[in-house]
Amino acid sequence: MSIKQSVPLVLALDDASATLEQVGGKGASLARMAAAGLPVPPGFHITTAAYRRFVEENGLQERILAAVSAASADQPATLDEAARQIADLFARSDMPEDIAQAIRSAYAELDGDDTPVAVRSSATAEDLPEMSFAGQQETYLNMRGAAQVLDAVRRCWASLWTARAIGYRARQGIAPDDVSLAVVVQELVPADVAGIMFTANPLTGAREQVMINAAWGLGEAIVGGQVTPDSFVVDKASGTIVEQQVSEKDVMTVRTAGGTREEPVPAEKRAQASLNPAQAAELARIGARIEDLYGWPMDIEWALHNGRIFVVQARPITALPEAPAVSQEAGAAEWKLPHPKGRYARASVIELLPDPLSPLFETLGLPAWNRAMSTLVGGKVLGRAWDDAMGLMTINGYAYYDITSMLSIGRSLAIMAAALPAFPSLLGSARQRWEEESVVYKALVKKWEAADLQAASAAELLDGVRAIVDEAARYYLTIQSGILPAAYMSEAAFTLFYNKLVKRRNDPPAQTFMLGFDSAPIRAEQSLYDLAQWARTQDGLAGALSALSGEQFNAAYRTGHLEGVDEGVWAEFCQRFGTHLERYGHTIYDLDFAKPLPVDDPASQLETLKFFLSGSATEPRQRQAKAEEARKMATRAIAGRLRGPLLTTFQRWLERAQRLAPLREDALADVGLGWPIARRMLWEIGQRMVEAGAVESREDVFWLKADELQAAVRALDNGKTLTTYQVTIAERRAEWQRQSRLTPPVALPLKGGVRWLGIDWSGVMPARAVQEAGDVLKGIGASGGRVTGTARVIHGPDEFGQMRQGDILVARITTPAWTPLFALASGVVTDVGGPLSHSSIVAREYHIPAVLGTGLATERLKSGQRITVDGDAGTVQLH
Repeated sequence: MSIKQSVPLVLALDDASATLEQVGGKGASLARMAAAGLPVPPGFHITTAAYRRFVEENGLQERILAAVSAASADQPATLDEAARQIADLFARSDMPEDIAQAIRSAYAELDGDDTPVAVRSSATAEDLPEMSFAGQQETYLNMRGAAQVLDAVRRCWASLWTARAIGYRARQGIAPDDVSLAVVVQELVPADVAGIMFTANPLTGAREQVMINAAWGLGEAIVGGQVTPDSFVVDKASGTIVEQQVSEKDVMTVRTAGGTREEPVPAEKRAQASLNPAQAAELARIGARIEDLYGWPMDIEWALHNGRIFVVQARPITALPEAPAVSQEAGAAEWKLPHPKGRYARASVIELLPDPLSPLFETLGLPAWNRAMSTLVGGKVLGRAWDDAMGLMTINGYAYYDITSMLSIGRSLAIMAAALPAFPSLLGSARQRWEEESVVYKALVKKWEAADLQAASAAELLDGVRAIVDEAARYYLTIQSGILPAAYMSEAAFTLFYNKLVKRRNDPPAQTFMLGFDSAPIRAEQSLYDLAQWARTQDGLAGALSALSGEQFNAAYRTGHLEGVDEGVWAEFCQRFGTHLERYGHTIYDLDFAKPLPVDDPASQLETLKFFLSGSATEPRQRQAKAEEARKMATRAIAGRLRGPLLTTFQRWLERAQRLAPLREDALADVGLGWPIARRMLWEIGQRMVEAGAVESREDVFWLKADELQAAVRALDNGKTLTTYQVTIAERRAEWQRQSRLTPPVALPLKGGVRWLGIDWSGVMPARAVQEAGDVLKGIGASGGRVTGTARVIHGPDEFGQMRQGDILVARITTPAWTPLFALASGVVTDVGGPLSHSSIVAREYHIPAVLGTGLATERLKSGQRITVDGDAGTVQLH
């Protein structure tokens, strides 16, 4: 029996016979809700039979499959090419007349021949509990007239084969000949307010709460990210709002004669809440009904017009945090100590490890750091064997120092007595030791960069990785025992001397004397700025770059082709950008070598590059020159006023601080020098494991432990069968996700963990151990000034694209690789950091307020929230 005879081409929206196979995931969901009496706008389905008839009668299936078979999910350019070919096939094909007539008739029955409608794709593999295809296919709003509707239907069918949809299905293991597409046509709700509702709190996992995002106009401004919506958390049982954040809503999506457009929100409505309490309660009630209907937490798109609420889409939430612990004590039980009487602290190098560690770094990287520390302390400090008593280890996946042995007063005093004589030598030789170690580190890296990795055995590659990691650890311990403390101590000593004995009421702050120097992060910023200025001189290049998403930028850079830009110009841009990454692409976001670097993810630089392309950015050299001039003027003014020993001491302490301060950033910038080549070596091993069937992706190598990788390497080199790790890796990824939602205490146990030798050391820890409840977070005021703006919580480079000019950067830590974001930021807040950390140094250079070491800013603050950062008082006010 033919498709034409057996399956209807069009179905009413609430038709009880509408199945997933006939009307797709979105359509089946709407049919289910409409049949249950929920407020769904009227409409109809164009079934998968219509799509299959269109493909069959135009002979498209074999050509579609041929185009898809030539594409690879790991090669964006091939996906783009397949999508382009298929879109062209659909555009040139004719719609069978009986299908067109069925659509015209169903459309005319809605509310006349000119009814504005939304035409939405509905794929058969979509909106399922185990995976979400949200955003993979297209939606067309405000289509009016049969001609526009028919054209939108054809484009929806073609969108089954967009690059992102082809790639997503390939990664999910869905065969291309197993999918089909239906289309839903619904009367368009001319929304006064629209948004998204989650029937469980997606941030905390609380099932008893509903979270609603709302903004003026149609919902596309929220879905597309053009506006930061208002946020309401509503208690399901009572319907009361328990938390509300009203954003400054600058734009809204409105209808036009030919579709939609963004336009400014009227000034009087921008800061006004888009929902009142009764509307929020009604939405929560509808959300609870939909959740009961499905038996699953739901993600719901809704619209409000003339006081009536309409549901336009609902799908299961596929990624929801575990429900929060019922009490603080229950949460505290998560931090079980390795030894009941042990003491553990997160400080020093751990400031560069904000997240749970990858299994490979935990078992290969931490031992390297412990060995380097043992050698340093035993050889250069104590002059005798060191037993690793203060080694690095993990609790709940997070790195901690085991400081248990240091709680013994006798032992601590003995170690300090032995170590004190060595400190003058360590500090005095700081620069020399750093420069010597840097030469060794660079030589080892260059050796492996010149090697043929494919020709090396797996054992040689792993031994090389171990050597690089060992050298990186020695490099870090060298600067940690020299350049870093020398810089910190000299600046702290100068600041104390200046504030106590020199500074008068109207004199500049001590930090003025430390600004305007050159450093690796500043040079990296200047390099990116220069690239942007060159791009602005090339016809069409600046505009093309400004329009790219991060994924599109990476694809264009790696393929050497950017649509609409002259090939020679783009080749020159790629060469210049490649030089920038070669010089600065090794700076780390995180010490864990499993994390990508700028050289791995060039798109992390894109938002700052766009800012520099806009022409509104301050020239970095001008900012630096201004700071340098302020420093010199302050120095001349103070020196001209002082006399005798006071002047001599001022000049001596200032010269030492200014000489050492810039070296700190240069030294830290090279900690990850060996990570790019080490990652390539591990990828090479990982790829061989993929080919042997042991893992699914070369990236999976980072989810193995060192002994497992060693066993795999032996098997690879000896031609033996490898153990398969797919299940183990999946379990470890899930456990890492669970751990990443925790906020690691700065010291353990939670009570008494920061007391040592009878002294409370919480004041000098890199993060506060406790924050009081309320709307104010306290931290360290590391860069002066006060600013109110929008918080932007950034967890890593994959989220850099969310940062916008004027946002307040909120992060666990920042390292030199985060510097590009400071050009966009109006303020900085961190979980970890102090007055001499990277965050404070760069914030001062940019003259933006910074409050550091809050302990849990990334947990308490949400992106889009209005906050005030007071860098003088060391507070963050939540609005």
